[in-house]
Amino acid sequence: MANFNTHLSVALGASAGLALVAVNANLMTVTDAPWMIAFGAIGGMLPDIDSGHSTPIKLFFTTLGLLTLLAVIDVFENRYPAYLLLIMAAAAYILVRYGALCLFDRFTSHRGIFHSLLTAIFFCLLMVCIGCYILHWDIVHCWLSGLFIGFGFIVHLVLDEVYSVDLSNKRMKKSFGTALKLYSYKNITTSALMAVCTLLLALITPEPQPVINAWIAQNTPRSTAAKPTIIKTAVKKINQR
Repeated sequence: MANFNTHLSVALGASAGLALVAVNANLMTVTDAPWMIAFGAIGGMLPDIDSGHSTPIKLFFTTLGLLTLLAVIDVFENRYPAYLLLIMAAAAYILVRYGALCLFDRFTSHRGIFHSLLTAIFFCLLMVCIGCYILHWDIVHCWLSGLFIGFGFIVHLVLDEVYSVDLSNKRMKKSFGTALKLYSYKNITTSALMAVCTLLLALITPEPQPVINAWIAQNTPRSTAAKPTIIKTAVKKINQR
């Protein structure tokens, strides 16, 4: 299995290549590329959040805790005194950072549902919805962000499978087939739960048609009227007499 640094490096490189393709296809500008590459790198770390002692899960729940802290301050800012507001915000952070992490670690297993294509789709749609309904980005950028998250996620799964092949001894390791899979074959309950969550997200996710339209508009040559030839001009003048 590849380590954290390898996953991060490969995800960054692959996302940079995809960003170059997207820029050449006029789907985004050069200034958008660093952000999309960052999303690809984040996607490349997400599958390992099911490992209780991994760096990605600590970063994920720390970020989630900080977002919860900010949300509590934003919602209750004008309702409670400052000291009480700070206590509530700190409690929310601790609850998410440590309580939710402990609960999550208890009910998940490494290379379970979070190492599947179903979860890649889930995080892709989740990013699209976050960009659309919370950050209020335009639809094109929402979908690009989601696609880069999903792309980085799949790069991680593929890399894990590559590391499951022992080329020197020409054999497959026991871990082969546990990373790149459609869903968790060993835990149907978590797979069904993830499928339901993905379906619910799909119902509220904005359609990707604007992305398709943007690509078509940018890559379809503008039609230009054919310039009349000398013969056609002469025939036209004769007919007008």
